[in-house]
Amino acid sequence: MITIQKVQIADAETLLSFSRKTFYEFFAHLNDPANMEAYASVAFTSQSMLEQINNPDSAFYFALYEDDIVGYIKLNFNTAQTEFKDNNALEIERIYVSGEHHGKYIGKQLLDFAIDIARNKQFDYVWLGVWEHNFKAIGFYEYNGFKAFSSHEFLLGDDRQVDLLMKRDL
Repeated sequence: MITIQKVQIADAETLLSFSRKTFYEFFAHLNDPANMEAYASVAFTSQSMLEQINNPDSAFYFALYEDDIVGYIKLNFNTAQTEFKDNNALEIERIYVSGEHHGKYIGKQLLDFAIDIARNKQFDYVWLGVWEHNFKAIGFYEYNGFKAFSSHEFLLGDDRQVDLLMKRDL
């Protein structure tokens, strides 16, 4: 069992470090190093992280196992959503669990946490984007009731990639 704790401004550098670590852990071996670095140099900065944490329509949560950070999730509401800006929806923009903790149902607990928040707010659905080549994640989301309904481009450096947009009605 994990503990889920809201990320505070004082945790910004810890979140930044963990975010960068997990992003590289899962995608570096599948992408050109120059494109990874081009994306990371913009996405993983202290200023960007502080802006996101300070956004009242976004929330980050750490997954803690025995006081160690083992994962995190970023939720977007209202205008912070990257696509639809639907007041009756919750976007899961990021959900990462460090590789050494895969298979411990941490991702499932984070996903259930997000769905519970959406239900408590009486939202219509939860949605997210996932790289079309991340078959393990796509299978995980499908197993948990998400269905692909659209797609969009994601620019990693100068590499145009496709994210599937998936949603789960509540």
